[in-house]
Amino acid sequence: MRLGRRRPFADLIERQLAFFERDHAALLEDARSAERAYDDADRHEAAERYGEYDDLVDTGTELLAGIRDAYAATVDEGTAAEYERAFNDAVSRRLPRFGVGLADA
Repeated sequence: MRLGRRRPFADLIERQLAFFERDHAALLEDARSAERAYDDADRHEAAERYGEYDDLVDTGTELLAGIRDAYAATVDEGTAAEYERAFNDAVSRRLPRFGVGLADA
């Protein structure tokens, strides 16, 4: 038996991220494709390709912030702060391209 500190919101956040990945699979694939296009672009196209990638990342980040903020609004301030940290950390691990801007969203 493993004794250790349980992450308080792990199950909730796991379900939220699974739903996000299912509901926004096209966005996730578009972001992967846009990143590959940017990586493969010559220097004349790189800025445009990066802009396309960045727009998709911004969209995903905003959607994730909406999920996070909707739940945080249902709990007290201290619990909300703990949940937000846990959510941001989980996104950074599971969906790192979207985790970068999430703390600022």
